[in-house]
Amino acid sequence: MKSFKRGASRFGLQGRSWLAIAGLAALTACGGGTQQIEPFAPTRIIALGDESSVITSEGKKYTVNALDATTGLLLCASNPLWIQDLATTFGLVFPQCNPSNVATTQGLMYATAGAKVADLTVMIDKHFATSTFGPKDLVTILVGSNDVFELFAQYPIQSRDTVLAAVRTRGTTLGQQINRIANSNGRVIVSTLPDLGLTPLAQVKRTDETDTARSDRIALLSKLSEEFNVAMRLEIINDGRLIGLVLADETTQAIAKYPSAFGYANVVDPVCLTTVAVQDCTSKTLVTDGSGDTWLWATDRLLSPAGQQRLGLLAVTRARNNPF
Repeated sequence: MKSFKRGASRFGLQGRSWLAIAGLAALTACGGGTQQIEPFAPTRIIALGDESSVITSEGKKYTVNALDATTGLLLCASNPLWIQDLATTFGLVFPQCNPSNVATTQGLMYATAGAKVADLTVMIDKHFATSTFGPKDLVTILVGSNDVFELFAQYPIQSRDTVLAAVRTRGTTLGQQINRIANSNGRVIVSTLPDLGLTPLAQVKRTDETDTARSDRIALLSKLSEEFNVAMRLEIINDGRLIGLVLADETTQAIAKYPSAFGYANVVDPVCLTTVAVQDCTSKTLVTDGSGDTWLWATDRLLSPAGQQRLGLLAVTRARNNPF
């Protein structure tokens, strides 16, 4: 990885996107080409990041929450987040969703709604204050969407080059924080950001907005997502042993291009009613004919259960196959 980073530096960050992507494509998603000699069997799962990985103390999630058809009570184990898919695969449980009343839960929830890359540093510091990371810790990380949207909101007061430079810095910082965990001997599954130019927030045409302005908005959000992801990937350790990479960006792009092939009926609109707070969105508060099982987006920027399931499938595959 270090030699690749030196090459990228020689060509310069701003003009290196295609070179970086081509080089990164040659890497096997930080998983190398080696299979696990012994199956990875983590004894603890630690969730870091933003609302895409949050389970509240009430068992609520920032997507479509499932309800019992008879009682109307929340079913936190249904419509699982990607981190729950990982936990279930390895027989681990988060205390925030423990319907079977497992005596000893093995999940730590640091992820918080609205978190940005700077908050990830605080989360890791908090963990180090009382514990450490080890080879039986499965650490999940998905963060950066709130950084991208924050920087996007600064445009055009801040120039395009300025916000792109800022998002690269945040992607690099994320990579450095991931390396902190890996260098402490933890095992990390990190997801790239989805292509945020494909979110309903980007795709929906605003009142009195020209087609050109809409296209520019979509293009900038996609570019910010890309530059963030590339900067993070250039920074992280890539020895195929400590970090496994999940490609949410490529996945959302493929789904948007061929939705029916992936079983999606709608990849443009949010399925949750906008009058309901996202953590209170349930199967009873969806738009007409909406379905969390076949729509990609829960809100204008957050994945539906179907989107989370796709991310979870990729994460499980990576955790099983990465030579941890």
